[in-house]
Amino acid sequence: MDVLNQIGQEIKDNGTLDGLKIGMALHVEAKTGILALTLQEAGAKVRLASCNPLSTDDSVALALNEEYGLETYAKKGEDRDEYYSNLENVLAIDPELTIDDGGDLIYLLHTSHRDKLARVIGGNEETTTGIIRLKAMEAEGKLEYPVFAVNNAQMKYLFDNRYGTGQSTFDGVLTATNLTIAGNIFVVAGYGWCGRGIAMRAQGLGANVIVTEIDPVKAVEARMDGFRVMPMSEAVKEADFIVSVTGCKDVVSKKHFNDIKDGCVLANSGHFDNEISKADLDEITVSKTIVREFVEEYKLNNGKRVYLLGEGRLVNLAVGQGHPVEIMDMSFAIQAGCAERIITHKDELQPKVYDVPSDMDEKVARLKMKALGVEIDSLTEAQISYLNDWQEGT
Repeated sequence: MDVLNQIGQEIKDNGTLDGLKIGMALHVEAKTGILALTLQEAGAKVRLASCNPLSTDDSVALALNEEYGLETYAKKGEDRDEYYSNLENVLAIDPELTIDDGGDLIYLLHTSHRDKLARVIGGNEETTTGIIRLKAMEAEGKLEYPVFAVNNAQMKYLFDNRYGTGQSTFDGVLTATNLTIAGNIFVVAGYGWCGRGIAMRAQGLGANVIVTEIDPVKAVEARMDGFRVMPMSEAVKEADFIVSVTGCKDVVSKKHFNDIKDGCVLANSGHFDNEISKADLDEITVSKTIVREFVEEYKLNNGKRVYLLGEGRLVNLAVGQGHPVEIMDMSFAIQAGCAERIITHKDELQPKVYDVPSDMDEKVARLKMKALGVEIDSLTEAQISYLNDWQEGT
């Protein structure tokens, strides 16, 4: 993780984070571990919990605790009480900065732990779902400290969401099922950057891809990218696989299960496990059987069978290993840079959601270019003059 290492070294040399208490709720796996250790080595006191009950790599959590002395509260397969207890342990540090994936630390600080809010200087949010929650808080005047929307950085969403989610989703689906993608009908619910990445990879594996959307612009884009576009109520009748990646609830629900194709495989790559309605599925199920690790067969009251992967939680981490290291190098470099930016600009920032500054995007891009051995052209003085002279050429 060359980019993160370089930015981490700069922060350490600057001493910006010396003694700062950082509370983190992210997917506890190898790349996250390196981010946490980078911040610790830069001088911060860090506590880490998982942001999802099924996304922890237990070997990483163990190593962070026992080998590196970084307090980590996470295990794979947490129940609801354990999950929130672990978040409470992170907040017990009285964090001055929060780093979230999904916004749960921020939610708890603004509800049951308001007594700790005054100590918080700011925070980062990693994912689309969390930013949706934060924007809603800001609109209602409920957000009480500044947060950088890390997900909105170009060096995050163009690569992490598209290439990271695109690849790691199939890591999860293929690990769980060992089924062939080629020749099958693959439905992608949602055509944001994550959905684009999944659809692209499905097409590359030989699937017949259908996209479902609620946004007319994205629907036209999906069609122009070569995919069929239709409502979910029609797509379920054909689907061999359905992957939801919308950030919304009930994307596949009771009205769809009655018409779903027998044998359909259901998976979710969104943050929460409510995109595929498990409550609705249970209501029309006569029996459930675990047929493979992370694969549960639901036999419906109409005789059809569907297969839910990873309990409907984000399949790329509940089953797969998450995004590749080269992708997370960029995302976590943005995280580290934003952590420092919050401290150096704390007197200027208001309690609102901020986009990542463009200079940080460019810095990460240039460092990544160097790591990849990529060189590009630069504008000449004559070209700069031409682009800034509105009269030239008239």
